[in-house]
Amino acid sequence: MQRLHATVKYRIESLDLLKGMVMVVMALDHVRDYFHAPAFLYDPADPSQTTLPIFFTRWITHFCAPAFCFLAGISAFLVGIRKPKKELSAFLLKRGIWLVFIEMTIVNFGWYFDIYFRSPGLLVIWSLGISMIVLAALIHLPRTVILIFSCVLIFGHNLLDNVHFDGNYLWAILHEMTLFKYSGNYKLYVDYPVIPWIAVMSLGYCFGALYDKSYDANKRKKILNSIGFSAIVLFIILRGINLYGNPSKWIQFDEFSKTLISFLNPSKYPPSLLYLLMTLGPALIFLANAENLKGRLVIFFSTFGRVPFFYYILHLYLIHIIALVFAQLTGFGWQKMILDGWIGDVPLLKGYGFSLWVVYLVWVAVILLLYPLCKKFDRYKTNHKEKWWLSYL
Repeated sequence: MQRLHATVKYRIESLDLLKGMVMVVMALDHVRDYFHAPAFLYDPADPSQTTLPIFFTRWITHFCAPAFCFLAGISAFLVGIRKPKKELSAFLLKRGIWLVFIEMTIVNFGWYFDIYFRSPGLLVIWSLGISMIVLAALIHLPRTVILIFSCVLIFGHNLLDNVHFDGNYLWAILHEMTLFKYSGNYKLYVDYPVIPWIAVMSLGYCFGALYDKSYDANKRKKILNSIGFSAIVLFIILRGINLYGNPSKWIQFDEFSKTLISFLNPSKYPPSLLYLLMTLGPALIFLANAENLKGRLVIFFSTFGRVPFFYYILHLYLIHIIALVFAQLTGFGWQKMILDGWIGDVPLLKGYGFSLWVVYLVWVAVILLLYPLCKKFDRYKTNHKEKWWLSYL
């Protein structure tokens, strides 16, 4: 029994480790949004303008949302081991509604610091919330049916790429990134259409069965490695033939670096099949081989993975507050960081910003400042499991 308990605990730590790593990397992208001078001038993934260091600073963060959404599905399955499905379904429904509410209030304010909420966005927390609401219904189906549903949506949704309904809110929410503009400079950003995010989470729920205490660890490792490497190979093949799996094709340039950038830049909004193969494949390989990792770095990253929601809210506000200070100190004025639109779209901020090395310094500073707070909150959650509301933070 003692050996079994240790194994179960270690499986959970490997999930926390990956979750923590993607949360830390996610902060790099958000620091880049607020501090990198070229972020206000061009897309970091535009082969004609970007550089390899800038592109890969953006590219590495592509792993964050798919991995976190997938891991949320695994976590839902593990919670379901201890709860009846009816109770798990109710929990997912309530937590999903809570996340949507938080996205439209606390998170949106953190991005803009705009008390008028002129540019709300349906972003990653929204997509996680909707995915949980859908999963609350899906878990009542046989797991084989959930798996088929997930795969059909992930592999088939790019068939909808050429379907457009201009100005249609429902279609934008489902499958097409859209900016809606209204009078008075009010906008609505639909950056995270829910298809296929809902399938990524439900797929994670299916994979959660691999982490049942009765499941053989070696078999789990083989399955995760096999599927992970297969996903990467399939990405290379499909991307190479340029026929299906992404709304736009990659382009061959005279310079190899530009061609590489084009090849490694599948669509994220919504996440194409190729985007998910490129990101979830390595995530599965990491999970397959991370269960025996130990040491201070593992403890460090796992701390963030155990309190992801708490960390997410704090990191947004901290980054934005530091950006206010930097804008004031560089003569732009802190007022310009009270945003009426997405930060990269604000004309007044063109000319503001710093070199890439400053972005990395600020990123490291943000992570080091948040670590003790996350560690303390993690300890509080561990010591107060009787407080039901902590499960929502």
